[in-house]
Amino acid sequence: MQIDPRGPRFAAVLTSLVLAAVLITGSGPLLALQTAVFALGAFAGLRYSPYGWLYRVLVRPRLGPPTETEDARPPRFAQSVGFGFAAIGTAGYLTGQTWLGLVATAFALGAAFLNAAFDYCLGCEAYLLLARARSRTTAPTS
Repeated sequence: MQIDPRGPRFAAVLTSLVLAAVLITGSGPLLALQTAVFALGAFAGLRYSPYGWLYRVLVRPRLGPPTETEDARPPRFAQSVGFGFAAIGTAGYLTGQTWLGLVATAFALGAAFLNAAFDYCLGCEAYLLLARARSRTTAPTS
């Protein structure tokens, strides 16, 4: 499936804002909501993510069609990585291990901010590295 590459960047902006709010407030429930957003994007698909819906309904009609599209698999993988960090952070906050919540949320925020500010998706790059490594190990030898 091909997607508009501006959508994941828009989602990264919203994600960065939510994660920054979590770090400022220490809100485990807010991080749990962001974890659900990551889960929808990763496991149901980017089109089912609330941020993807907001982009399609509110932003994209004002921008016009994209000049190019990209494969949805790397951003979906990035959402699954975000889900992992957010789930660990949520568990930390909700069990009183605030340090774990802070660290996991900070890592997720760092990755989201890189995408939002510099259009550099760490999870996408990790997906591509893993795909290359997998293709090398499964390539037939002569």
